[in-house]
Amino acid sequence: MPANVAAIYIVKHPLITEKNTDAQGESKRYSFLVDVRATKDEVKAAIQELYKVRVVGVNTQVRKGKERRMRYGVTQEPTTKKATVRLHPDDSIEFF
Repeated sequence: MPANVAAIYIVKHPLITEKNTDAQGESKRYSFLVDVRATKDEVKAAIQELYKVRVVGVNTQVRKGKERRMRYGVTQEPTTKKATVRLHPDDSIEFF
């Protein structure tokens, strides 16, 4: 599998929230929803390849899916992984 195809499967989409938007301007931190099985090194390589930026650090957070009671029983939401990436001070990512 080519490297750019692997990067697409690792990074699902950026997380755009008010808190994340503030972090983008002040401290060059961007948050992405990534594959649960991806490691920090894989996330770093994927972001560098997709957006052509220099990544300084990666923090990850695994969010366990909640159980929801429905009319027909209990369902489990999927577990997700959030990666917060810190960029070099000279780099930035434009989403819009």
